[in-house]
Amino acid sequence: MASQLDAARDRLLSLLEQHETTRGLYVNVRGKQLILGRREQFGPDYPAEDDDRIRLTHLGGNSFAISVKRHTGRWEKTPFSGTVEELVEVMTGTLQHLLADWP
Repeated sequence: MASQLDAARDRLLSLLEQHETTRGLYVNVRGKQLILGRREQFGPDYPAEDDDRIRLTHLGGNSFAISVKRHTGRWEKTPFSGTVEELVEVMTGTLQHLLADWP
C-alpha cells in the first residue's frame, strides 16, 4: 500500500501546484493517510512549523475521504470522498479557505 499512497501523494502534489490557493502545500504520508498543510510562522519570535490542515484517508482502490483539522487539534470527518482528482476540486472550491496561505 505504501507505493500506492506514494503515487497518490505525487499525483496530489502535481494537481495542487496548478492552483494558486493550494500551491506550496506539503503532502506527507502517515499510515494510510495523506496529510496536507503549510509551514507557518505563528509570530515574529517563533520558528516556522508544520500546520496540518486536511487529511485524506485511503478508503481502498483510488478512493479517499477528507477530514479537516479543527482548532482543537482534532480531525473532523466531512461528507467528501472520491478520487484525488475529485477531491482537489473540493479543496480548491468548497474548502479553499482552509488551505489558503495566510498573510
